Amino acid sequence: MALFTDLHTLARPQGLLKRPGFVRWGVRIDTAPEWIWLALLAAALWPTWLWMGQRMLDRSDDPLGLLALSALALLGWQQRRRLRPAPRLLWLALALAGAVAATISQGALPPLLVALLSLSTLAAGLCAFLPGTVASGPVLGLSVLSLPLLASLQFYAGYPLRVITAEASRWLLMLGHEVERSGASLLVDGQLVIVDAPCSGVQMAWFGYFSACAVTLYLARSNRAFFTRLPAVSVLVLSGNVLRNTVLVAAEASGSHVPGWVHESVGLAVLAAVCAAIAWVMARPEKTRSGRTRHV
Repeated sequence: MALFTDLHTLARPQGLLKRPGFVRWGVRIDTAPEWIWLALLAAALWPTWLWMGQRMLDRSDDPLGLLALSALALLGWQQRRRLRPAPRLLWLALALAGAVAATISQGALPPLLVALLSLSTLAAGLCAFLPGTVASGPVLGLSVLSLPLLASLQFYAGYPLRVITAEASRWLLMLGHEVERSGASLLVDGQLVIVDAPCSGVQMAWFGYFSACAVTLYLARSNRAFFTRLPAVSVLVLSGNVLRNTVLVAAEASGSHVPGWVHESVGLAVLAAVCAAIAWVMARPEKTRSGRTRHV
């Protein structure tokens, strides 16, 4: 009879609240440090970390995602004293739903899609605890850039990007040369030059969008500033890639041998210029709705 009475008491919410042990347990959960919840969320996504580690170790993709993950970790560390004690419920609900979906999707969806879901889930969990002054857009952007996706992008989008780059370069080269294009190849003054995979601009695009996300977070720009300036980032990346390709094609078509270090030097110089231009665009002061300029 006593056992039945205890069970009946526990079944009532007011009965649970009268038990000091249950109240202390609830208080401990409610006052647990924010990083514990983020750590538990990351631990629940362990299959994704295992797959990403294996993909990086077998060298099937560039390990640039580690740079984006490090940027997210640095953001969390810098904001550790400003994390919200009460998370934003919408972001928290998205994180919990994403964790469940990522767990159920293991083996049912391609690993890259599961990883995308997992990293978006982690970003949503981080956004739930970050202060409102931190834009969520670049946080989600860094989570996508953390994926080992360069090889996949090169496989699916590399050739169309090379064709676009070759056509744009053809228009520039026509100013001083006779140029014809066939696919991703250019015939410049009778000299055949192939626009190969490194000239597709996939890596330049990665670094460009990474720069946009990092500068936005570093300067505490808003989501509005971030998203409205992304088209300019795309234009700068495409223009930089076309310029690099045009210079290298013109050098190859000259008939003289161009050493490999020249290709790398030109590529690094253009990449640095593009990233600097993107940083300048993202760092420009914001204008409020009243037309005033907001400085940070």
